[in-house]
Order: sequence, then C-alpha cells, then structure tokens
Amino acid sequence: MTTVDHSPVSPPELAALSDTIHRDGIAGLPSAFARAWGQQLAEDVALLFDEARSHDGGTVSRGPNRYYFAAHPQRLRGFVDLATHPLVTGLSGHMLGGDYQIVEVAFDVPLPGAVRQPWHRDFPLPPETKTSGRLSSLAFNLTTVDVTPAMGPFEIAPGTQFDDFDDFRHGMFPPRTRWPRYEALRQRKCPRLGDMSVRTGLAIHRGTVNVSDRMRPVMVLGVVAPEVDTSDAHMLSLTRDYHRQLPAAVRRHLRCSVVEQLAPISQKHSIEGLVMGV
Repeated sequence: MTTVDHSPVSPPELAALSDTIHRDGIAGLPSAFARAWGQQLAEDVALLFDEARSHDGGTVSRGPNRYYFAAHPQRLRGFVDLATHPLVTGLSGHMLGGDYQIVEVAFDVPLPGAVRQPWHRDFPLPPETKTSGRLSSLAFNLTTVDVTPAMGPFEIAPGTQFDDFDDFRHGMFPPRTRWPRYEALRQRKCPRLGDMSVRTGLAIHRGTVNVSDRMRPVMVLGVVAPEVDTSDAHMLSLTRDYHRQLPAAVRRHLRCSVVEQLAPISQKHSIEGLVMGV
C-alpha cells in the first residue's frame, strides 16, 4: 500500500521533535499515514484481538473492559511501512542511537464501559534517566479510529516524565495526594485515523472512561536504545521466510527470535496496578 511519504526528515525537524519530547513527554505527528493505511490497521487489529481473546493468556487486563495484547509483526500488513517511516527511523536514531531496537508491537484496547485508569507511568525511572535525564525508550502510538471525547481518550500530564518521588508505588503509581498536580496539567488527546504520536512511557498518563458504543484500539510500537534490557518482556517472533524477505534496514533494528512457525502469544506485560481502575 503506497500511503507513506518516505521523504527524509531534516535534522532541524528531528531536533525540534526531540526537544518537544524531552520537554512535554509527547509529540504529535499528525497525518503520518493516509487514512486508508489507518483503516487497514483497524481491520488487522480487529482480527488479531478476536484471536487473542480466543485462547488463555492471549490478553492481559489494563482495567475493567480494557485489554492489552502483543502481536506478531508479520500479521500486520503495514508493519514494514511503520518500521521504515522516516519519523520512526529518524527519531529513534536521533534519540536512542543508530543501533536502536524495535521490541514491542502491541495494542491497548479500551472497550465500551472501560473505566478511568489511575495516573501512572509504564515503568519506573531507569538509572540513565535518573542520573542524566536521558530517555532510552520511545513508544510510537497509532490510533485505529477517529477518537471522540466519548471514547475514553488518552490523557497525559506533560512534563512529568522526570518526576522522581519516593512515594510512587512500584516507581510507577503516584499516590492520590499527588494527583492534583496531574489533574492540573492534563491534556486529552483525540487523534484521527492516520495520526501518530511519540512519547516516553515515563510521562504520567491514564486512559479515561469510554461511554461510547465503540472500542478504541491504539497500536504501540516500542523502541529502545541497544543497552536496554527487555528480557522480562515478550520477545518479537518472526518466521524465517518473513524475516528473510524484510529489508536489511528493518532486520537490523528488530530484537526478535526467528522461528519456523508462529505460535499464539502468551502475554507478559501485565501492570497489576491497572487491573481495578478507579
């Protein structure tokens, strides 16, 4: 599908986006893909979500009526388009180094009736961020629907990625006494089909209440600096034939296993503090 502009992103543009991520924790990348590409992604995730729910361990809870599941990259028709998008390759190289690694292809799926999540970050502050302020991972997010306020939009508190307090539970969940800070800063995001954003999972954020009659899947492409240890997470798997056919520029940035046949994924990325919602 020829719906991706592969024009290179200039160094000044990359530097400006990097500055925005360091300042706010997130940067919007509107119309990164054509709507037709986004619709194809929506069709793929609908099929994959049904498959994931059909076997034990295929999804994990992120709160009532809210699910997460990792997916095999080759099951997405647009994976190569995404992995070679100039904003993905440019920002990953600029911020994480030339040997950055793609380690996550997954979806968060708030269904109708999903409740508000507690304010949280996706993982504790890593040592390199604590000591030098360096961000060593990025999450590229792509909506599969035109998000409306009724669909439980993502909320983020810009500039909170460096908050470092001893009272964060598991290093991820601020106590309710700190919530007024995040309520005051919060921004609600309502992207449209084809839009992409990039953020650090350290910025404090939450999903909100989905009072619509539609689910709101969002794709997560996780990218890390080469030294980041992801051994406790699900590793990407690709079949030997698919891996062989990938462009060399994509293969070198994949942290994956190569197998003869794909197997159903047993999910690992559970965040216990999100299970109940608020």
